[in-house]
Amino acid sequence: MDRFLRFFLERKIVVALLVLSVGIWGLMVAPFVWELDWLPRDPVPVDAIPDIGENQQVVFSEWMGRSPQDVEDQITYPLTVSLLGVPGVKTIRSFSMFGFSSVYVIFDEEVEFYWSRSRILEKLNSLPTGTLPEGVQPALGPDATALGQVFWYTLEGRDEQGEVTGGWDLHELRSVQDWQVRYALLGVEGVSEVASVGGFVQEYQIDVDPDAMRAHGVGIDQVFAAVRMANRDVGARTIEINRAEYVIRGIGFVEEPGDLEKAVIGARDGVPIYVGNVARVSMGPALRRGALDREGAEVVGGVVVVRYGENPLATIERVKEKIAEIAPGLPKRELADGRVSQVAIAPFYDRTGLIHETLGTLETALTDEILVTTIVVLLMVLHLRSSVLIAGLLPLAVLICFIAMKLFGVDANVVALSGIAIAIGTIVDMGVVICENILGHLQRAEEGESRLEVVFRAASEVGSAVLTAVATTVIGFLPVFTMEGAEGKLFRPLAFTKTFALIAAVLLSLAVLPALAHLLFAGKVKGVWLRRLLHGGLVIVGLVVAFSIKWWAGLLLMGMGGYYLAEGWIPERGRRWATHATIGAVALVVAGFLAAHWLPLGPERGLARNFLFAGGLIGGLMLFFYLFQRFYERILSWCLEHKMLFMSLPLLILLTGTSVWVGFDRVFGWLPRSVRVWGPVSELAHAFPGLGKEFMPPLDEGSFLLMPTTMPHASIGEALDVLQKQDMAIAQIPEVESAVGKLGRAETPLDPAPVSMIETVINYRSEYLVDGDGRRRTFGFEPDEDDFFRDEEGRKLPALDGEPYVVRGRFERDERGGLVEDADGQPFRLWRPALDPALNAGRKGWDGVRQPDDIWEMIVRAAEIPGTTSAPRLQPIAARIVMLQSGMRAPMGIKVKGPDLETIEQFGLRLEQLLKEVPSVEGTAVNADRIVGKPYLEIRIDREAIARYGIMLQKVQDVIEVAIGGRRVTTTVEGRERYPVRVRYMRELRDSIESLEQILVPAPGGAQIPLGQLARIEYARGPQAIKSEDTFLIGYVLFDKKKGYAEVDVVEQCRDYLQAKVESGELDLPTGVSYAFAGSYENQQRAQKRLRVVLPLALFAIFLILYFQFGDAPTTLLVFSGIAVAWAGGFLMLWLYGQAWFLDFSVMGTSMRELFQIGPVNLSVAVWVGFLALFGIASDDGVIMATYLRQIFGERRPGSREEIRRATLEAGLRRVRPCLMTVATTILALIPVLTSSGRGADIMVPMAIPTFGGMAIAVITILIVPVLYCAIEEWKLMFRTARD
Repeated sequence: MDRFLRFFLERKIVVALLVLSVGIWGLMVAPFVWELDWLPRDPVPVDAIPDIGENQQVVFSEWMGRSPQDVEDQITYPLTVSLLGVPGVKTIRSFSMFGFSSVYVIFDEEVEFYWSRSRILEKLNSLPTGTLPEGVQPALGPDATALGQVFWYTLEGRDEQGEVTGGWDLHELRSVQDWQVRYALLGVEGVSEVASVGGFVQEYQIDVDPDAMRAHGVGIDQVFAAVRMANRDVGARTIEINRAEYVIRGIGFVEEPGDLEKAVIGARDGVPIYVGNVARVSMGPALRRGALDREGAEVVGGVVVVRYGENPLATIERVKEKIAEIAPGLPKRELADGRVSQVAIAPFYDRTGLIHETLGTLETALTDEILVTTIVVLLMVLHLRSSVLIAGLLPLAVLICFIAMKLFGVDANVVALSGIAIAIGTIVDMGVVICENILGHLQRAEEGESRLEVVFRAASEVGSAVLTAVATTVIGFLPVFTMEGAEGKLFRPLAFTKTFALIAAVLLSLAVLPALAHLLFAGKVKGVWLRRLLHGGLVIVGLVVAFSIKWWAGLLLMGMGGYYLAEGWIPERGRRWATHATIGAVALVVAGFLAAHWLPLGPERGLARNFLFAGGLIGGLMLFFYLFQRFYERILSWCLEHKMLFMSLPLLILLTGTSVWVGFDRVFGWLPRSVRVWGPVSELAHAFPGLGKEFMPPLDEGSFLLMPTTMPHASIGEALDVLQKQDMAIAQIPEVESAVGKLGRAETPLDPAPVSMIETVINYRSEYLVDGDGRRRTFGFEPDEDDFFRDEEGRKLPALDGEPYVVRGRFERDERGGLVEDADGQPFRLWRPALDPALNAGRKGWDGVRQPDDIWEMIVRAAEIPGTTSAPRLQPIAARIVMLQSGMRAPMGIKVKGPDLETIEQFGLRLEQLLKEVPSVEGTAVNADRIVGKPYLEIRIDREAIARYGIMLQKVQDVIEVAIGGRRVTTTVEGRERYPVRVRYMRELRDSIESLEQILVPAPGGAQIPLGQLARIEYARGPQAIKSEDTFLIGYVLFDKKKGYAEVDVVEQCRDYLQAKVESGELDLPTGVSYAFAGSYENQQRAQKRLRVVLPLALFAIFLILYFQFGDAPTTLLVFSGIAVAWAGGFLMLWLYGQAWFLDFSVMGTSMRELFQIGPVNLSVAVWVGFLALFGIASDDGVIMATYLRQIFGERRPGSREEIRRATLEAGLRRVRPCLMTVATTILALIPVLTSSGRGADIMVPMAIPTFGGMAIAVITILIVPVLYCAIEEWKLMFRTARD
């Protein structure tokens, strides 16, 4: 390490080039949307959250017109059996529905995505003949997952002003979608598939008349053959005429219905019999199994699916560019009222909004953290140049992290970037320790001593401690690297980014910081004018930074340059006070920038109040650290005198933290029952019941996904009517921006949905009116006046009772009722505020809309329609993830396997009844699959009857298939467009059982026999969809939790309740039936089991690193004690967040509970990751303190108890400042994270809570380590004295 330090100290030009290269490269690959037109950009791929779905491939097979039972028996089951033998397959889920089969092949995580596709293709190509029905061709689905559905849109007719005009039929819009829009978007780089949904696919429909066929002596098979032969083109090579070559084409493709009407079936006595003589030919809608609705109006749309591994944000931007390119060329027409209506593409789900908002939240949090740590360093170091140097490490370390993410293929998302956010404090800690030590050595250095050697000696002295601290932090995150499944995909990027950030920080601290410190602290620039030139250059650099990167950063650089330019005119005696005054002024300026950027109280409170709050919060904590440092000598002296009494405090903290984690009863369950039922002990047991468990806190996506189902017997028309009524009701909610519902499936293998399944994407409005960059706009406001609550256009909005209501304050409006913008005004809140009975006489109070859950409750009430089930609270991305992982459309459920569908359904219904009795389960959300409820008409052919007429069974089946369902005979080729041709009976001849019985079946002698004489038509109940897993039939029972309960706890309560019912005999398991809980619960259980093994190993590895640093077990153990105390502190903070009294007060009209989002926090994987981050940094202070204690005791070798305590006290006083600075930077840097409320904060905050709580308690490590070290030395002295 010494060689490394000296190399960069002596070669500063290398350092300068390194910093410049890192800065430029980092800006080029940064994932944030920065306006850097002067640089070529190749940013890190960006998405909202990692794709944590299963490693799966889809095999899709169509068999049009066939029932789910036929599809299951003849396609799905044989395919599943064959694919189970593919290498790396973990499990296979399958869905058999009307007309198609979807087989989901889930591979082990280590199997490469495209390798698995090639293995499946090999297997499909080698299927034995006869495995599948004739004509069925299984195909591999797109190289994407359902999480890749990032862009949904509809096609609408709009005028030049963008107003919706209509004027287009659904089949016209569907043709535009299928043959223009879809193919254009498929050519965009990164797009795997563009699927159509809604509207009607056109087809040529030949509706035959049985009476006309009988009159002309024509059979339906002859019509079939005639139509097929009437749609053909041929080529006859070329001929040469007059030395010119002509290509020969025989034109015969159908171009209009008239061409089919003229198709000849045969001739009688020289008179041709045309298709038009026996059938009606027309263009009509094909059978469909899906529809799309937008707020009550049926529409046509599509979904863009991003290819696996592509950059979602970049792909969506390219899709938008392509849409802008093709938009002018889309069809247009003039309407009756004279307006011109042109087909336009209108997105209704665009993930770029969520991605940008998530990145904005993280960028804001990172910026706030940098500003906070800058203030901390300024006030604690009280040295302007070192403060700038340390603060400058932060952006450089972040940029290096972006470079590493690009090189190692780590995508930027809320989890990955959170790793940088929680590492900010640790990054600063290293610079603080090295800088503080360099300053101390320079102050104590002799007059003629080489300043380079002093800097080298100071950096070398603490370099090993810094490396040890970083090593413990990196090792602490090893358990995250070992995670598998969803939790591994979710948090491994965070482990990578945090590791990248720490490695970047240690490289900068050891390579760049000492070299720059030597220049800034000890370097002497000869010549007054040269110094002024350099300081003037700093002003110019600040000017460039202000205009190109961040204005506040540039202003700071300009201010520093200005100070150093004026420094020469300040008298020597007043220079120290001038320096401190300048540092204070800079700190105030940074605090002002922080308040303006952070706005912790909200923009409505004004900049002054936000400045006072931010300054007061940081100043209060800094005052605490200052007082702790000021009285540290007295505190430590008292602790050294009363070691046993002091050590009872960390012991109490450990016991309390353990009780918070697992519960008081589990920790003290060994106490006699008489003690446990005693009042105070019972109160403690009630206060510490243990933390709830869940897999992940939900991510606020800014939209909901409502997924109810209709009854299985409902037709597509009935289901569409339900969907439209729901969408219209939901759209009336003022907070809802749009409601677009899908019925059934889109034309993609990734969407195996029956027509009874409804999926409505509901985008709700942001809380405040914002501009295009997501910043809140402000408008003129009169706080002392009253007015009806209105929307941004001036319309009165109702309260929950349906009537408008008055609120305090009035926004200024123009003549048209629009808001008047005012830079000094207030932001306009789009969500309805509370109804105050004092302002609305005779009306009941209402809390208003305060959070997204309130909007969801209104959506559920609006969507209540008889004949539909309830739906769990889902969001688009979260729902896709759950469906990919478990096959269910809810985060919690039970998989029921059984021998047949009827048994599975009956047992599932019984489980539904019992689950509704569990107190923690939301009874209205429990829903068992209604599997066998679809009406079937089964035509059972009488074999003896058909034998009497000499008719083969295949002939009867052909008539049934063609006459009733309609068989696709051929496909027309009309330029780029393709339309099927279908032959069937007229609708009025096949719309009842009686009509079906009159269908004619041709006999060999030419006679036409009614179907009713050859077969028996019966009504039966059958499945609308058949699900299976690894060939076993399966059904689902879905349920949801009530508010205030943790996901895993609810599942465990349900499991215990059902097990008790089985043991009591109230729940009887039929033969062959089994059930198992599934959903996100499985991820949490798997992560918990792995952490139980890997977490102790990581702690042991940290112990070994500390042991290698100090070389003896006692010192290692006392340093290690800091981790245990911090761990307990993290649990204490989680417990405090769940207490109703914690921070239950307001500051300047803002509730602290709402600001810091105080509420119960369950023990999720995100929380555990926060603890892992804590384990690494909790030992830093112990390492620093113990290292210097060893140096002092190595030099002094005290021989009495008083000397030991004096040496301990001296070492503590020398290291208390850097130790407090590391704690202060870590704690204060996390405050902006704890108050962040934008997209992505749902994941960041749970990770920050245990780290914040642990480091707050870890302050006493600065006392524990010296006290224990002193005790060990005194113990050694006592034994030496006794031995002598």
